[in-house]
Amino acid sequence: MSRSKSSAGWLREHFNDEYVKKAQAEGLRSRAAYKLEEVLARDRVLRPGAVVVDLGAAPGGWSQLVRRQLGDSGSVFALDILPMQEITGVDFLQGDFREQAVLQDLEQRLAGRQVDLVLSDMAPNMSGMALPDQIRAMALAELALDFSRQWLKPGGSFLVKLFQGVGFDEYLRGLRTGFSSVTMRKPKASRARSREVYALATGRRPAPMSSGENRA
Repeated sequence: MSRSKSSAGWLREHFNDEYVKKAQAEGLRSRAAYKLEEVLARDRVLRPGAVVVDLGAAPGGWSQLVRRQLGDSGSVFALDILPMQEITGVDFLQGDFREQAVLQDLEQRLAGRQVDLVLSDMAPNMSGMALPDQIRAMALAELALDFSRQWLKPGGSFLVKLFQGVGFDEYLRGLRTGFSSVTMRKPKASRARSREVYALATGRRPAPMSSGENRA
């Protein structure tokens, strides 16, 4: 009975949510698009002609917003294990971005272009058990960071959803070693009770050369 009441309460809150209503009116796939919209408006990390990769993109709200803001310029690549309904102007790759076949597919589609911006709004399915949920969330954030280190061009930007808790401070330290600036954002569309925040890392530093590489 308590689960039924909880579910009914969530549904009432969801459908009365101003951002849900706004997304429906504006033809956006999710209220999460307004979190990204606020960050992009404030921090200006999306420039005309940008190449953007959206990790864990389904249902596509972030990719859809980026495509709208880029207009006819640039490229948007959306990756997810789950299927996603087609978005005009968004190149969707279904699969696990840790797998070599998926990465090779992305490389072919990039056709030599470098990535300007990596986005990750990924979160695990929450069990309600705080510590296991936090560990799973941080594991996804680590995967997104590993991807950005591999694919972002020097000077590029990375936006990732984080949950405050175990591993959070250590993760931020790792971000700061790889980027010239790291800023925390809590968009208005983020529910106040949620522990979620967004880390925006800009100015990716070039990977250090190994001792065997030619520095001439």
